[in-house]
Amino acid sequence: MGRNSRIATAALAATAWGLLCFWGGMTVAREPAPAPKVEVLLSTDKTIIGQPIRYPTQAPAKVTAAIVTMQPGQSTGWHKHDVPLIGYMLAGEITVDYGPKYGKKVYGKGATLAEAIHEPHDGTATSAGPASILVVFAGAEGIKNSDTAASPY
Repeated sequence: MGRNSRIATAALAATAWGLLCFWGGMTVAREPAPAPKVEVLLSTDKTIIGQPIRYPTQAPAKVTAAIVTMQPGQSTGWHKHDVPLIGYMLAGEITVDYGPKYGKKVYGKGATLAEAIHEPHDGTATSAGPASILVVFAGAEGIKNSDTAASPY
């Protein structure tokens, strides 16, 4: 290595050391991390048929989350819920019959609903493929989330 090469190498090393010392003693301002994205799917005090949502009892709370998947044409059968329930359609389509008073409602992928409370209804998968819905029950110990013996018809 020639004299000029050694001088150049020493100069480069000194510059690197100087920069390291300079940056090491400074605090670099960073942009704050962006806030998480929150997409509100539903915010309501009424069910899909207009009932006020009320907590069922003073018993200890019991929250249950489930994914219900139905094949095309498959039905839930007539049932009712005695606790508040929020549903979010993940895939497919479900048509829910609420009887002659409230009629039928169709829910497709991305739909969110606060299901009817104490009101019998029957859901049927009406899409060409499977229908999946995420359901979250805000229940309580000792109270069924669903009652399948609720057929009024």
